[in-house]
Amino acid sequence: MEFISEWFWFFLLLPIAAVSGWVIGRRGGERHSDTQVSRLSTTYFRGLNYLLNEQPDKAIELFLHIAELDKDTFETQVALGHLFRRRGEVDRAIRLHQALVQRPGLSDQQRVQALLALGEDYMRSGLLDRAETVFSDLVALDMRAPLALRHLIGIYQAERDWDKAIENARRYEEATGEPMGKLIAQFECELADRHRAAGEVDAARAAVKRAYEADANSVRAGMLEGRIEVDAGSDAGAIRAFERVARVDPDYLPEILPPLLDCYERVGDAPGARAFLAEMCEHYRGISPVLALTRMVEAEDGVPAARAYLARQLKDRPSVRGEAALIDLTLAEGADPLATLHDLKHITDQLLVRNPSYRCNRCGFGARSHHWQCPSCKEWGTIKPLLNYAVV
Repeated sequence: MEFISEWFWFFLLLPIAAVSGWVIGRRGGERHSDTQVSRLSTTYFRGLNYLLNEQPDKAIELFLHIAELDKDTFETQVALGHLFRRRGEVDRAIRLHQALVQRPGLSDQQRVQALLALGEDYMRSGLLDRAETVFSDLVALDMRAPLALRHLIGIYQAERDWDKAIENARRYEEATGEPMGKLIAQFECELADRHRAAGEVDAARAAVKRAYEADANSVRAGMLEGRIEVDAGSDAGAIRAFERVARVDPDYLPEILPPLLDCYERVGDAPGARAFLAEMCEHYRGISPVLALTRMVEAEDGVPAARAYLARQLKDRPSVRGEAALIDLTLAEGADPLATLHDLKHITDQLLVRNPSYRCNRCGFGARSHHWQCPSCKEWGTIKPLLNYAVV
């Protein structure tokens, strides 16, 4: 790691060294005394020598000295400000970039660059109100300033000002052509959540509608729509919304199943619920629809039928939760424990085959056999046996 740190500083300071060298070359071409040029050259090569000998602090001081001798060099000042910020000297970076912004005679491009650097300084120091002002000025100066718009979106997210976040996300999309619909839909859902909590049903519905317009497949909008319909007493509307979520992204099925099944129960449509669960068992490999169907089979056909159904399903989709439910049904039925033990042994073997026995404690990579070098992050000696692993 020490080696990496040394090279980090080398590559970080090398551009500043290059800029400083350019400064010297430029000044040498102007009408300055030979003594001034010689002094700059000597300072530059001393700084470069410190850099090559892995002494970044001394190199920084000498490059600062070069910048002071030529305060009109915009690029040097900006580069040093970035360096201060990366070193954690944010106050120093702010002072330097503030001076740049106030400098007369800057081109529009230079003013944009200085404002952007100053806004990033403010963000780094947590002064979000000042950063917002700077980035807003920057957008006014350059309507196609995408990075400033990106920063404004981040600021408004932190401040939970969703209306302004949406406005700037749309402006960013117009400026760059990058689709922002999924992000805008999330912001609209935040507004819908806020309106719903305040009892403003119409406003919540309007926000959900705008979320769908931004992202037609928004899972969060569908879940919110279902909850709003439940609050309004419209179980049929809630069923449509929740089922739409499950069909768009079955991974969210465990989230919507409890309120969805409650809606089916209130409308008295058990066949509809069973048909939907059977459909989901075909498209979702998790255990939640199987357990829900097991409970329905138990209620309608009795414990033995439910236990037999669950045992069959668990052979194809082993699950610890499924094992626990199978044990409960076996105890309730008073069935032959030996047959149940055989079922549980098969399920457990399947789970053991699927689960990793080793994990990298640096990146989390899971493996079934040991590696001295992690195949994922390439670190050495970081893959170790899991606590529940044993060689038998």
